[in-house]
Amino acid sequence: MKYRILITDTCLSLIEKIPDKKIQRTILNRIEGLSDDPDKQGKKLLKDLSGFRSAHAAGRYRIIYKIDKQTVIIYVLAAGIRKEGDKKDIYKIAKKLLNAGLMDLEKDKICMC
Repeated sequence: MKYRILITDTCLSLIEKIPDKKIQRTILNRIEGLSDDPDKQGKKLLKDLSGFRSAHAAGRYRIIYKIDKQTVIIYVLAAGIRKEGDKKDIYKIAKKLLNAGLMDLEKDKICMC
């Protein structure tokens, strides 16, 4: 079963900030690939990001997404580089966005089918 993919405006903004266009394309292609068996891709996140999953995209770049099995939709919330301990670490950014209410699944989304 194919899932529809919805990418938040916030995620698109994060991807656009990546200077390397090839990495941008790789991330977008990887996001598109999540539509098939998203449960088997990536890993479950814990603690503050519980309920979300993380998939490798390009090298140290990660995609953070949530699967809604009832509506058969994947919400892609953030994408960026994994830099453990750095303030630009994608997991730190995702936590901040989530805590600030800036990753609203209902109003902040764009469809990519």
